[in-house]
Amino acid sequence: MPRSAGRQAPPSLGKPPEPLSGEELDCTEGEQAAVKPILIVDDEPHIVRALSYLLTKQGFCVVTASNGEEGLARAREVFPPLVLLDVMMPGMTGYDVSRSIRQDPGLARTYIIMLSARGQQSDVAEGLRAGADEYMDKPFSPQEVARRVRALLAIAGS
Repeated sequence: MPRSAGRQAPPSLGKPPEPLSGEELDCTEGEQAAVKPILIVDDEPHIVRALSYLLTKQGFCVVTASNGEEGLARAREVFPPLVLLDVMMPGMTGYDVSRSIRQDPGLARTYIIMLSARGQQSDVAEGLRAGADEYMDKPFSPQEVARRVRALLAIAGS
């Protein structure tokens, strides 16, 4: 679901570096320093590993967090153009993180894709009300996640 026309795109993302052979890219040095990382926030380590691997293989820089508090802190540290955000986490939920991102002037234009095993229409509506741009049900297709990430980052770069 595209974001509303009233929101501005995040700052220029730069050209993603060429993918490496499954190695994680260092987003802090060399050419990669100009590329803003994608933030993955999920309390399930296998989801974080799978998404990190998928996006890193496609040339994106990735940073991760294992809970909502850590995710919000990392977002304020790296100013990602896009966050993949789990909904159900202990402590600060994905809904809370999304609302906090939307209220932070430095992060308000960050794209948010919520990922959740809760796929009822009321859950989706709550995620969108909290500020998510898209909502994807778990289990999700890795190819669909990659397609949505590329589509949102293309919008942000235009």
